[in-house]
Amino acid sequence: MFVSDEQTDVEVESVRWQTLASRVLEAEGVRGQAEMALLFVSREAMHEMNRVHMGVDAPTDVLAFPIDLVDNSRATGPTARSATPVLARVDAGELPLLVGDVVVCPDVAREQAPNHAGSLSDEIALLVTHGVLHVLGYDHDTEANANKMRSRERSLLEQLHWNGAAPAAFSQGY
Repeated sequence: MFVSDEQTDVEVESVRWQTLASRVLEAEGVRGQAEMALLFVSREAMHEMNRVHMGVDAPTDVLAFPIDLVDNSRATGPTARSATPVLARVDAGELPLLVGDVVVCPDVAREQAPNHAGSLSDEIALLVTHGVLHVLGYDHDTEANANKMRSRERSLLEQLHWNGAAPAAFSQGY
């Protein structure tokens, strides 16, 4: 797991978020030599990435770029149009598995935290978890997929971030 804090707007606990991302990968069944990058970037950098890669001329909170996804016709992952790399991989001995990149904007996270996850810590935990699930094939392109992804996020956050139930400030509809 490569982590890089490329912004100065918000103090980021890189090791803490690296640990969370690694634990989410493990909880989702990723084993062996998997490689993933977790990047924390400025609002300006995120704005540019969102414009170039998603066609949206505004900053966003998190972007995910899966790498080692396989043929969708054999998908066994969470959505019909994507596959969880570790479960659908043709040759599991072919290592390392390149999972992808998760890019988080702490400044956007800080701005939306009070009305979204509650605290900055909970917001970044949600965004890291959300991004990791995206690189593993989860999506929120339909209501059913969104519900599945939200449920898994909440379960992982309760298990790996809160060590129990979600705090009262955490939005039910995030």
